[in-house]
Amino acid sequence: MMQTDNRDLKSSILSMILIAGTIFILDQLTKSLIVREFYLGQRSEIMSFFNLVHVRNYGAAFSFLSDAGGWQRWFLTGVSGVASIVMIYWINFAKDEKVMEKLSLMIILGGALGNFYDRLVLGYVIDFLDFHWSGTHFPAFNIADMAITIGAVLFIMDNLFLSSKKGS
Repeated sequence: MMQTDNRDLKSSILSMILIAGTIFILDQLTKSLIVREFYLGQRSEIMSFFNLVHVRNYGAAFSFLSDAGGWQRWFLTGVSGVASIVMIYWINFAKDEKVMEKLSLMIILGGALGNFYDRLVLGYVIDFLDFHWSGTHFPAFNIADMAITIGAVLFIMDNLFLSSKKGS
């Protein structure tokens, strides 16, 4: 019994490293490419509704708290660090049957670590995906933000729809 539990934990940790690590690396590589190829503020139209840009977000989602005077860097770094630790714990101790829940948390973790790294090292998050329609721009975002959003949607779908069907 103990050996099986140990193997399951190792498998869970390996899966977490593979999924979250891939997202983290993809996020950091794309941000690095933008910083290398675009000067700060540069915008390049890719399609009529999509641009690549190089912007810095000193706040949270939708630039919330970006003008807060600097304290938000450490606050948001701390929040994402604590959230990452909670997700790692949750992933490792969730029941094996909770595959979608674990997967969604691994995806969120990869994104959270990408933005955590930016805030810790740079003091801001690099955003570069800019969608717009009829002159109205959605706030720019990055791969980490996409992962957090996709993971959150999967988590909610799993807990609202999939998990409730399994229990009935």
